[in-house]
Amino acid sequence: MKALVCKRYGVTSLELREVERPVPKDNEVLVEVHASSVTVHNLGLVRGKPLFVRLMGNGLLRPKIMTPGSDVAGRVEAVGRNARRFQPGDEVFGDLSPNFGALAEYVSVPESVLTPKPANISFEEAAAVPQAALVALQGLRDKGQIKAGQKVLIIGASGGIGTFAVQIAKYFGANVTAVCSTRNVDMVGSLGADQVIDYTKQDFATSGQVYDLIFATAFRSIWDCKRALSRKGTYVSTGGPSVKRIFQDMLLGPFLSRNGEKKFVGGWVLIPNKELAFMKELIETGKVRPVIDRSYMLSEAAEAFRYFGEGHARGKVVVVVRNRR
Repeated sequence: MKALVCKRYGVTSLELREVERPVPKDNEVLVEVHASSVTVHNLGLVRGKPLFVRLMGNGLLRPKIMTPGSDVAGRVEAVGRNARRFQPGDEVFGDLSPNFGALAEYVSVPESVLTPKPANISFEEAAAVPQAALVALQGLRDKGQIKAGQKVLIIGASGGIGTFAVQIAKYFGANVTAVCSTRNVDMVGSLGADQVIDYTKQDFATSGQVYDLIFATAFRSIWDCKRALSRKGTYVSTGGPSVKRIFQDMLLGPFLSRNGEKKFVGGWVLIPNKELAFMKELIETGKVRPVIDRSYMLSEAAEAFRYFGEGHARGKVVVVVRNRR
């Protein structure tokens, strides 16, 4: 089978190669992969940057994870002898991290990481959902304790996580202000944002408006966000592969939380696949929809990573492993 292989750090090192097709273990299922997507986590693993990515166990000189890809959508091809949840032919999606391997024609995974795919969207759309949607859901609801009627500011609202965050915050009854660039104002507004701030023309930090919850998927100084928080407001950062964000999330956030009524929650907020079935329900009932910027074939995956790494994607960047049929 064909798989994307990363034998050394760097997007340009990604190659499509023939590898052995996996065989599912007793509690695993073999998935015929139809699509995956590029995520911040995967980009960091491929680049090996910043250095802490390597120090966290991914390999100091070369990546231990040879085939990236955590988001997956496809059909069950075969099941292990103890697997009971799925049958061959079932359409599924899920987040494979911390094991990865979705950027291949087949991947064998524990059945527990998979959920039935929403019936009303394509495999490509389903592949855009798992990690980004769950980061948004868990960040807003679990970390941010979002409540109906709150004023919520979403920084980076046009990105993969941000587009889900706008819709999820509206589902919970919040008044949503979204921050994005000029070219994304209409798109973000179409997702239900009550107000959209074009950051090239207006600065939320100096407007005098305060928010009960600030959800940051893109970098902004924590001091600016502190100024824009209400007296007992909460700031939630989704983290990211930059030294500035790591410093803010790991050091400044906890310090500021101990010295005042405002709460600062930083770092990676994802528990993989927790309540992915809930996201499936929101999608099937029309409350949430995935937004895809571009789709690439598996043979073009290196270009997908390069484009995503530029930081200007509108919604998700998807890699199609198998054409629709």
